[in-house]
Amino acid sequence: MNSADFGRYLSKYFLEYITQRTGYSDNTIKSYRDTFTIYLRYCNEVLRIKPEKLCFSKISRKMVEEFLTWLEDTKNYSISTRNQRLAALHAFFRYLQIEAPQYMELCNSILSIRSKKTPVVEMNYLSITAIKELLATPDISSKEGRRDLVILSLLYDSGARVQELADVLVGDIRIKGSATIRLTGKGNKTRIIPIMPQTINIVKAYINDYGLFNELKISTPLFFNKKQGKLTRAGISYILNKYIETARKKCPDLFPNKVSPHIFRHSKAMHLLEGGVNLIYIRDFLGHSSVTTTEIYAKSNPEVKRKAIEQASHNVIPEEKFTRNEKDNLLNWLKEFI
Repeated sequence: MNSADFGRYLSKYFLEYITQRTGYSDNTIKSYRDTFTIYLRYCNEVLRIKPEKLCFSKISRKMVEEFLTWLEDTKNYSISTRNQRLAALHAFFRYLQIEAPQYMELCNSILSIRSKKTPVVEMNYLSITAIKELLATPDISSKEGRRDLVILSLLYDSGARVQELADVLVGDIRIKGSATIRLTGKGNKTRIIPIMPQTINIVKAYINDYGLFNELKISTPLFFNKKQGKLTRAGISYILNKYIETARKKCPDLFPNKVSPHIFRHSKAMHLLEGGVNLIYIRDFLGHSSVTTTEIYAKSNPEVKRKAIEQASHNVIPEEKFTRNEKDNLLNWLKEFI
């Protein structure tokens, strides 16, 4: 086996195949790239194999399994993150199966490594009361406060992922007629989400504040930092945490200890579910590829379970057939008997 084969196929995978033929989002490509950066660092620092010396003859199922164990035990990666790294490795070796069939046996051995089952974690979401309290926190007398209110309102109203909101351009907002926002999610799939009237009024004020009612601004990010650069996920998280801390001091019982921007997405889905919206519509609203993913919300919502059980019980348990007089006579008889 040529010692340069690994580097050659890895370069071709990232520079040609993954960017031109897969349709992966930028975030997915970045995650896959990071996986191989970490893997090469592991080979260099732990196995003492320099990147330029790494070849397929030195790679084995055992080596990859030890790498995954190192991620968990030494780097303290969660099982979920460990599985994400494994998925990136699997994607490369599936590509290699087609491009270099001579390595089929190696590919099959690595593809046979299974993901670990992740522990079921309780899904956090905020009540409608908590959402209202949080949205009342920003100081709307300042431009910065109005901007922050728009970010928080759109996160909830659109159910957007944090990166989806960060990627929104001015031209993705439709203000005239039925207001909508265009979101680009995983796999570069776009979806159009309606925006409620109260939210679009806040958005209009923000656009006016920052002079975005301009055709030249259509292709610029809707949200930006002080340096005029696109607001990042970390920036949005910082803004949320700032207001969560303030709201928690006022109403500590309304907010869990750990809150991330994704909690708005969970909360919106739960509130739609509690409002009786069909799971199929919630799936499309959130941009899930399968309703199976959306079903997690139904399984995590005790109120939905309670209503379903009550409805089922009502249909099964026979109705009482005693009249009022018959009930009184029965009770009197029981008292005398006892």
